[in-house]
Amino acid sequence: DDDDDIPQLSSHTLAALQEFYLEQQQREGMKTSQGLNQYSIGSIEEDWQLSQFWYSDETAACLAKEATAAAGKGGRIACVSAPSVYQKLKEQDGKDFSVCILEYDRRFSIYGEEFIFYDYNHPLNLPGNLLPHSFDIVVADPPYLSEECLQKTAETIKYLTKGKILLCTGAIMEEQAAKHLGVKICKFIPKHSRNLANEFRCYVNYASGLD
Repeated sequence: DDDDDIPQLSSHTLAALQEFYLEQQQREGMKTSQGLNQYSIGSIEEDWQLSQFWYSDETAACLAKEATAAAGKGGRIACVSAPSVYQKLKEQDGKDFSVCILEYDRRFSIYGEEFIFYDYNHPLNLPGNLLPHSFDIVVADPPYLSEECLQKTAETIKYLTKGKILLCTGAIMEEQAAKHLGVKICKFIPKHSRNLANEFRCYVNYASGLD
């Protein structure tokens, strides 16, 4: 028979594959039916290979509220590797602040001119129109729990901010965060939509509402 050499999926594997595709379609359909707009958390799915873990809705809302309060009326906010906070800020449709997102994942380029491609390995490789010390607050969440990643991201943060910094990273990075950015740990504990093994914390260098 000519078909003998053609690999055939077992009925069990085929059923599992069909179920996977059905779930995928349902998930996309649910996003549409729930009215998720392009700024909703989860509208762009996490890519674990890029060490992406989105905040829970409550945490993103809390950090967005803190950022707008710290920036003040007409303030400028930069979100460095913190897309969940950016999305929550945009969801608020605020007229009293402006915000941009610095992110390695080019899927976020759907946000147009507010998207700035960012690779922490080249911390000062930024567009010329991104002037030094032009943001009232920088919210940052370095993708990796390593001193090298934090140190390089810190260069970007210090270049962008007028002074205020809101950093989210692992509790194990407390000493390095103080060393590179002069930030102190807050009482507020950020949560992710999926539970992470590493304890996460927030750090600031100003009197915040997170204590």
